[in-house]
Amino acid sequence: MPTPAALGYTFPAEWAPHRATWLSWPHKEASWPGKLEAVYPVYSEFVRLLSEQEEVHINVLHDEMAAQVERRLQAAGARMDQVFLHLFPTNDAWCRDHGPAFVVRPGTEAPLALIDWGYNAWGGKYPPFDLDNQIPQRVAGYRDIPFFSPGIIMEGGSIEVNGAGTLLTTEACLLNPNRNPQLNRAQIEQYLRDYYGQQQILWLHDGIVGDDTDGHIDDLTRFVGEDTVVTMVERRPADDNYGLLQENLDRLRTFRLPDGRPLRILELPMPDPVVYDGQRLPAAYANFYIANGLVVVPTYRCAQDAEALAILADCFPDRKVVGLDSTDIIWGLGSFHCLSQQEPALID
Repeated sequence: MPTPAALGYTFPAEWAPHRATWLSWPHKEASWPGKLEAVYPVYSEFVRLLSEQEEVHINVLHDEMAAQVERRLQAAGARMDQVFLHLFPTNDAWCRDHGPAFVVRPGTEAPLALIDWGYNAWGGKYPPFDLDNQIPQRVAGYRDIPFFSPGIIMEGGSIEVNGAGTLLTTEACLLNPNRNPQLNRAQIEQYLRDYYGQQQILWLHDGIVGDDTDGHIDDLTRFVGEDTVVTMVERRPADDNYGLLQENLDRLRTFRLPDGRPLRILELPMPDPVVYDGQRLPAAYANFYIANGLVVVPTYRCAQDAEALAILADCFPDRKVVGLDSTDIIWGLGSFHCLSQQEPALID
């Protein structure tokens, strides 16, 4: 079978126009012990914001949950004509990682397809995950589009692309033996080229403290343009994140795009540590989500919130940049980018 790249498919940048955002409604108490009810108002506000810009497709367990979701979203003021609920049951809410990874080749007979990567809940940490693993094929059936199944584990939050052939990831995640122990670095890079249509793979080292995904890139460094990244930095040398984020920053300074240009690097401050029940949580402003006309940024009730929002507003002058309190959501060990997956619009 020809690979998606051989057929002309590529994975577009997140800021490219969207048809929709895909979500999986939170329902797993173990992901937010003692806080699941506190998550719903913020999550519903996230959906409301998205529904003003694009379609929002939400995976739910059953009809009873669908009715509950409708009530919550109506109360939040979401545009219900833009919200579509699907009886596609999931184990958990992290649609970035278990959801559909759409690839595009505009102007062709089959301009949209998706990649059905394998999913094992970040190295088998949180079974069961069989329902989550079925979501890409369910979405492909709903959209009536082709899908490609590489046969290896890959999570959406582990990669970041600039829409011009460059992909960022981390060694701590993609080289972790709990994902694809049969593959070495060169083989993993080839899968990323073949299925995401990328020219080059750039590797950072490790993720922030508290990140149970083994170092997802979407908590660390994000493209905000073809040659520009924002990257998390810790200003307090005594903090556990200081050294690892400095190492990533040093690596970013050595990277070059395929045409030889260096990256333009903008530094995002780490928020104050967020600790709950004795556990340091992976709070980071890099876990923002880019929608049509909108960027939703997690905030953490600290002084750095305003600075991070101002930096990102400069990066996206044509979009409304909104801070949304993630202090309760981050207890689930992820935020708005982890919860969402974009479906690109097809523009010839």
